[in-house]
Amino acid sequence: MSLLSETVLFVFGLVALGYLAGRMGYLKSDAGDALSQFAVGIALPVLLFRTMVGADFHGSAPWALWTVYFSSAAVAWLAGHLATTRLFGRTSQAGVVGGVSTAFSNLVLLGIPFMLGVFGQEGFEILSLIIAVHLPVMLAASIVLFEIFGKTAVHPLRVAGDFLRRLFANPLIIAIVAGLAWRLTGWPLPGLASRLVDALADVAGPVALFAMGLGLCKFGLSGNVKPAILLSALKLFLMPATALLLAWLSGLPQLPAMVVVAAASLPPGVNSYLIATQFGTGQALASNQLTIATACALASTLFWLAVAQAVFA
Repeated sequence: MSLLSETVLFVFGLVALGYLAGRMGYLKSDAGDALSQFAVGIALPVLLFRTMVGADFHGSAPWALWTVYFSSAAVAWLAGHLATTRLFGRTSQAGVVGGVSTAFSNLVLLGIPFMLGVFGQEGFEILSLIIAVHLPVMLAASIVLFEIFGKTAVHPLRVAGDFLRRLFANPLIIAIVAGLAWRLTGWPLPGLASRLVDALADVAGPVALFAMGLGLCKFGLSGNVKPAILLSALKLFLMPATALLLAWLSGLPQLPAMVVVAAASLPPGVNSYLIATQFGTGQALASNQLTIATACALASTLFWLAVAQAVFA
């Protein structure tokens, strides 16, 4: 077994352990909620803060990286929206859920430990450039499209205020901004603060993966599975295929190209379900697609990593 395959199996193995612990009743769902809150609210933000403080982003071509990733996300979003509305006859607002489910990769709970394991610190630093703008872009697109397809008009200032309130209350965004601000000072972290940051950051990956698996026990298949299967196929194959093509056409350097393809190949995160819940439509669709895509992601991610290696190595 290659080191790459072993690393991918290790990452998804931790997710599977969390899922089995919940499914077998060894841990309750409340434990999964608590672990997820710790991972997303403390450990992963601290890891991002440390990365922003000390990372070297030279040569990562952020504009080209963002263009490739978000262009592939736009293609997947459009395909998911059209599949939901045209093929399965759902409403336009449910189509927004289909689009965001097809385009919103799990870059935090799964993506951060995955990139650290497969590509190391340098790969994670490149992923951090995507994470820094991923949530704002995807959240803004979701809010705007829901308002466009809504039955009643909403004042643009209300839309903007809603977006900014959610954005700047997010601990990941706060951590990124704080890390960049500290970086600008040029000051090193004090010794005790550095030890505390390292202690929390070092457990972020395993805790996030286990919490993700435990959290999956809440989701399942609740009927109307065919749309979720199609959306899962679009997420796991159309989006990374588009990212691969665009990375090759744009001449991205090897590591950024492989990171962007790997990021595009990841299954959706719980954010797609949370967005559906918040807007009151498509919850079952998002839940089904989250479960199916995550279950299939081990094989598809290995496939796209192998393809990216063959193309860019």
